[in-house]
Amino acid sequence: MVAPAPSKKTVAELKASILQPSLSSKYECWFKPPSKVSTWLGQRKSAGLGNYTSSQDSLISLSCSETSLPGSSLATHEINNDFTGVTERHAYRRQYDDRASFTFYVDNNYEIIHFFENWIAFIVNEQRTDSTAFGPGVDKSNFSYRVNFPKDYQQTIYITKFEKDFSDKSLVYNFFQAYPISIDSMPVSYDESQLLKCTVSFTYTRYYIGSTSASSSSSSSSSSSSTTNEEPQTPTATETPNRITLTGQDYTRRRQGLD
Repeated sequence: MVAPAPSKKTVAELKASILQPSLSSKYECWFKPPSKVSTWLGQRKSAGLGNYTSSQDSLISLSCSETSLPGSSLATHEINNDFTGVTERHAYRRQYDDRASFTFYVDNNYEIIHFFENWIAFIVNEQRTDSTAFGPGVDKSNFSYRVNFPKDYQQTIYITKFEKDFSDKSLVYNFFQAYPISIDSMPVSYDESQLLKCTVSFTYTRYYIGSTSASSSSSSSSSSSSTTNEEPQTPTATETPNRITLTGQDYTRRRQGLD
């Protein structure tokens, strides 16, 4: 294959390409807890631990001051014996980042902290009072964990990357089976006052990029079901990768470009 030769570029072509960069400050995150977690948050509300309602979803979304778009890589297998002095690497699996971090501004009612602390408390089933079913409360010395089932605390979360003109050219990252796995420490001191921030890390199974309309429909369906961990559609026959069935000399000639 011949390499492409350099070509002249007009000012109009430059404006249409490199002079329209994307801005890192135009994004929105969306967190909608599963139905059982929402019920748990309501029970904690009666105990004075948070004030979560469905209207708090907007507060949590707007309070996210920093995050990162996810990354992935391909796991490969080295092949050293097909050609002399040549090392080939064939991909066999896509690997995703193990977690995504989100930083939030903490409001003066500490709703952000209560929200994620209570979500994690549901995962490990931290009961505040003694019960026959779950045993001693969390404040007892003989308290023990009885973790809930994953489907009860996992949910699909979203990061939407858009531009200031709110055009249809947006990216929506869908994180499957996500849940908060850690909350970073938040230093406080008598030095000059600063905004208190809370950084929460979510783990997830995988992500895929969708459209804004697809994300909206998924977000609305998540409010009526406990999970939205829907599998992507199975590829059709035309999308299935071709499989090489040649063997022996025919296979070697095909790889060397002789046929």
